Amino acid sequence: MPLNLTTALIVLAVLVLAGIVVQGVWKARRIAASARLNVVVGDDESGRREPAMGGDAAAQPDVDLPASAPARADGRPAPLRRSVRLDALIDAIATLTVDAPVAGEGVLPHLPGANRAGTKPFFIEGLNSETGEWETIVANARYGEFQAGVQMANRNGPLNEIEFSEFVQKLETFAQGIGASSDLPDMLETVARARELDAFAGQHDAQLVALLRANSVAWSVGYLQQVAQRHGFVAGSVPGRLVLPAIEEGAPPVLVLGFDAQAALADDPGQAAVRELTLGLDVAQTEELVEPFAAWHGAARKLADDLDAAIVDDQGQAITLHAFSAIHVELTRLYEALSAHDLAAGSSGARRLFS
Repeated sequence: MPLNLTTALIVLAVLVLAGIVVQGVWKARRIAASARLNVVVGDDESGRREPAMGGDAAAQPDVDLPASAPARADGRPAPLRRSVRLDALIDAIATLTVDAPVAGEGVLPHLPGANRAGTKPFFIEGLNSETGEWETIVANARYGEFQAGVQMANRNGPLNEIEFSEFVQKLETFAQGIGASSDLPDMLETVARARELDAFAGQHDAQLVALLRANSVAWSVGYLQQVAQRHGFVAGSVPGRLVLPAIEEGAPPVLVLGFDAQAALADDPGQAAVRELTLGLDVAQTEELVEPFAAWHGAARKLADDLDAAIVDDQGQAITLHAFSAIHVELTRLYEALSAHDLAAGSSGARRLFS
């Protein structure tokens, strides 16, 4: 029986939609198959197993960052926007326009209660009508435009469809509250860019952890604290954590010295016995100029001498001078790669991406 016009159009629409879905699945699988460079020693705090430093970095495929200014759904290129907080390299940015400048005190009540979409932070900024600068919204200012950005990747993985939808929902509620119209990035394109960014981050992530194991008698918590303080460590915000603070105010610590939290919380810390410490360096969080690797290596050796401890990896193998030297060479390459992609270690973008 011949198809009538309405039926034919329905069939054609179904075929087009199926083609789009197949194309999206193929692209997602292609991105997910991107290899990751082994550049990390030890495990992070979340329990996620990180690859070990080693192997031939030159043999690993390199994943480039997604374009920093993708085209919008209507084909127009997204503008590059000067902002101290949002970064088109790692944020998917939406714009919101109003008919006339609005007062900050009228905007503040409509801001989302939590600036997160799943595991991804997002930020909303206003364009100050007087200064022409993007800023965090305050009461005593007027704003002629707004922009919002959701981070496309962090150590929890890439932004997914559910997180993107949550971001859009919160943003549309905010837009309705202030009477603004929104121009949103395309979801499929944003999620694909997020996967590419996550693949890049996986190739260039580095968290170094050395273990200090007692050669003879165990240490008391009080004794550990005294020795660590002599080398510049101070108490951290978490029990069983001592940190070597950065010179820059508000910056993440350069090194983290950790031990059993139960020992730190014991009724009598002086009697609690500790036989193993972890000394960690989160490479992306500290700029290369302050020589964090030298601080990590030096602290490991000095603490080992003072505590009569052996420096070993998570397999119990001694970390020799040759091994330290090899790690340093790999880190030098890593620093260069991050800088080449405008994500130098210690920069705001690197700290956000590798968090």
